[in-house]
Amino acid sequence: MLRREERDRKDMGGDEIIAFLGKGTEFKGVITYHGTIRIDGQVEGEIITEGTLIVGEGAVIHAEISAGTVVSGGTIAGSITAMGKIHLLPTAVLDGSVKTPLLIIEEGVRFNGPCEMNRPGTGANGNLEGPGGVRGREAAVQETRG
Repeated sequence: MLRREERDRKDMGGDEIIAFLGKGTEFKGVITYHGTIRIDGQVEGEIITEGTLIVGEGAVIHAEISAGTVVSGGTIAGSITAMGKIHLLPTAVLDGSVKTPLLIIEEGVRFNGPCEMNRPGTGANGNLEGPGGVRGREAAVQETRG
């Protein structure tokens, strides 16, 4: 069994956490990184990554977030765009828009805002996009034939 320190340095996917903003920490500005970070403090600004963002239960974030994966048990005010998934744990509070192909909301979450879910391979308007830029129903037909 992992000790607490070792568990805290791993995210849900098993990747090592490369940075940690602990309780009582305040940051204003833009955070850009590769890998996985965990935030338990306060952040205001923008978070940009293709990696994973873990938001701890006591965290308060007022930011525009663009990430590969977001796992949150804290409070987020702002928009979240995730290329992979967004996982909201029971203690999460989210006031803002969400755009992701996969959204997991556990019982107890408070979520207020619009949600846009597109499958990978869909166009900006949510229609299927087939070969040669064919959209909508025609793409669906091509997809079932091909």
